[in-house]
Amino acid sequence: MVQVEELEFATLGGGCFWCLEPVFDKVQGVEKVESGYAGGKLDNPTYEEVCTGTTGHAEVVQIKFNPKIISYEEILEIFFGIHDPTQLNRQGNDIGSQYRSIILYHSSEQQEKAEQMITAIQNKSKNSIVTEVKQFQSFFRAEEYHQKYYQNNPTVPYCNFVITPKLSKFRLSFGHKLKS
Repeated sequence: MVQVEELEFATLGGGCFWCLEPVFDKVQGVEKVESGYAGGKLDNPTYEEVCTGTTGHAEVVQIKFNPKIISYEEILEIFFGIHDPTQLNRQGNDIGSQYRSIILYHSSEQQEKAEQMITAIQNKSKNSIVTEVKQFQSFFRAEEYHQKYYQNNPTVPYCNFVITPKLSKFRLSFGHKLKS
């Protein structure tokens, strides 16, 4: 009998999903990363609707991972290492509630781990951590042109000036977690 690996999900928002997806796509143990919307009150929102800031959604990535290879805590360490959890409703020049720092937990264990990590980071930070921790309700996959945006558009100025430096920072801090 073949044993099937038990995979888990992490749903995280920390600015534009274009920035998070290429990082997590390179992490050992991550099986799939999709860009989308979560945390809001409208079913099947479009990018244009989310950009108004009125739907309550955040741009997020949904990460499917193997906890035998990478733990949820390690996913969170990478998450907090690649965005600024002290910026309210923004990351850099991306401004609006859709760019907020948010963890949408899939279990009480994930909630506890997220809250513990935020407390630990807050104890070391002079600025307030504004990351929202909220129970996962639903994920709405973003339009196809948002999927693997960096991979498909590496010469776009936003990719060069925002995403490439984020990937470099990730490689420096978490190079040991890269897929081979």
